[in-house]
Amino acid sequence: MSVEPIATSRKRADEFASNPLVDFESSLWYGTISVGTPPVEYKIDFDTGSSDLFLPGSNCKKNCDGHTLYDSSKSETSKALEKDFTLQYGDGSTVNGLQFTDTVIIAGVTAETQTLGSAKEYSEGFSSKRFPADGLMGMGYESISSYGASPVFQSFVSQKKVSKPVFAFKLAKEGSELTLGGLNTKLYKVHGVLNNHRQGYWMVEMDSMSAGNETAIKKSAAIIDTGTTLIIGEPSKVAEFYKAIPEAKEASTLGAGIYTVPCKSIPEISLTFAGKTFPVTKETFSLGAVEEGSEDCVAGVASAEVGSIGWIVGDVFLQNVYTAFDLEGNRVGFAELA
Repeated sequence: MSVEPIATSRKRADEFASNPLVDFESSLWYGTISVGTPPVEYKIDFDTGSSDLFLPGSNCKKNCDGHTLYDSSKSETSKALEKDFTLQYGDGSTVNGLQFTDTVIIAGVTAETQTLGSAKEYSEGFSSKRFPADGLMGMGYESISSYGASPVFQSFVSQKKVSKPVFAFKLAKEGSELTLGGLNTKLYKVHGVLNNHRQGYWMVEMDSMSAGNETAIKKSAAIIDTGTTLIIGEPSKVAEFYKAIPEAKEASTLGAGIYTVPCKSIPEISLTFAGKTFPVTKETFSLGAVEEGSEDCVAGVASAEVGSIGWIVGDVFLQNVYTAFDLEGNRVGFAELA
């Protein structure tokens, strides 16, 4: 594993495109992209835990009301690939439809003949009352693309549309941003860490996860996933983690794998990567009271059957750091927010 400061691992980091993101209840951040010729704007959830782009199609028959629809017949650059697709996500949400290629633009950066999905059907999880974005754009590697095609950012790199093969996120209540082609040095402090990972998902080695002064979880693999709200681990590991938190309890009535902690004594949580410890604020670890007047708060670490993945580190942690993804160097970097 290599460790080096983010600041010294960049050249001309100020050459980047910036796409503002909107916070939706601290559970999802979305921004705007344009697709087609002439371009049509769509709200998009940027997800480092997957690799494919999809939009609700003009022929969508289920759960697409309230979304801006992609009409391939009105785009001069759209081409049908005569291929179906079905995508499934960790929360069980699904989408299916047909594949096309078209022009995709994000913050002035253009990908030509980009493969995307035009959905014929959304599951309830992607309905407008639950999902404020129109579609989703995966920012993982091509090796996990269900389309078997280059993801959008990889297309930016291969088509030489960005100065560096790097993108980065700041996720916060205000001032959130996706940076393409470099790093926004105004958003983070100089020191950070970079972690080697295995291609496919953005997977790194997590040294430990602590609650209070106790190291609750030791070395483990972790996927860094902007598309997941919580920090998620195997049930046995999550149970082990909560042993370090007095009065924490499983609350399956709220949902599978959910735990609560006393609102009056939310613990100090931290994650350590490549020897550097990053604290998780109480405000981001707690998802709020179970219900109005309750003394119990929903906790930001939950369990699910994730198998050999180890942990999925989502927005509960990522709100506390500036996170950089280096496609060419196969690295993920964390730095303290400015």
